[in-house]
Amino acid sequence: TAGLGAPWVFLSALCAVCCLHQGSWVLVVLLLVSLIEAPAVKFSALPFKIELEKSHYSDHEIRRLEEEERVRRRRESSFDDDEAPSKTLVMAQDLEEKWEQKLLRFKAAPRITDADKNNNRTSLNRRLDSNLMLLVKQKIGNQELWLLPQVEWQPGETLRSTAERAMATFLDHIQAKILGNAPFGIYKYKFPRAIRTEDNVGAKVFFFKAFLQSSDLSQAELKEDYLWVTKDELGDYLKLEYLKKVNRFLLDL
Repeated sequence: TAGLGAPWVFLSALCAVCCLHQGSWVLVVLLLVSLIEAPAVKFSALPFKIELEKSHYSDHEIRRLEEEERVRRRRESSFDDDEAPSKTLVMAQDLEEKWEQKLLRFKAAPRITDADKNNNRTSLNRRLDSNLMLLVKQKIGNQELWLLPQVEWQPGETLRSTAERAMATFLDHIQAKILGNAPFGIYKYKFPRAIRTEDNVGAKVFFFKAFLQSSDLSQAELKEDYLWVTKDELGDYLKLEYLKKVNRFLLDL
């Protein structure tokens, strides 16, 4: 490496392991290790030191530094009694110790709720580690089906305004926000034969995404024809063909 002219000492360690596993050989692993000389170590730490020195302290850090300075001056007998406050104050270090004790006493709430134990899917207080999606029971022809909330488009409406009307229809007690003006999914299906005509064969459903913003969901949880389910629970309610189309654009992040 001397000809490279760089302040690095390069070492390469070859760890080749051969193991016989059901008649096949496996070759593992090539490692390249770089060692930094002592001067380079100091230089690499310099930018972080400069950044720390030029960074701004928070109000709490400034308060602690000022208090430490007053304590130091008192110990050196250079502290002027006139500077002492007229009443005892809680120092920053005392606050930090109090916060640490509070942290030690903190106990996280259980991830399994009563709704999980009872498998109450009308409650939003369940499956706290997953996204929940709203399903409603709607009448299509002479059938009652579980679907993502939908309403029929009316002339003069944009697709988003139709989605907003659907939200007002089904989520009258919930505040939600629709994201974007374009749908993020589409599903086309035929009507049941009982209501199908030559001029009205089926429908195209355009899906919009909306996020809950309301914290008071007690009214919605009382409705029996509403369910809040995870993506893996959709198969318990949706028709197979509908589920296949919906799964293409639903992401459980």
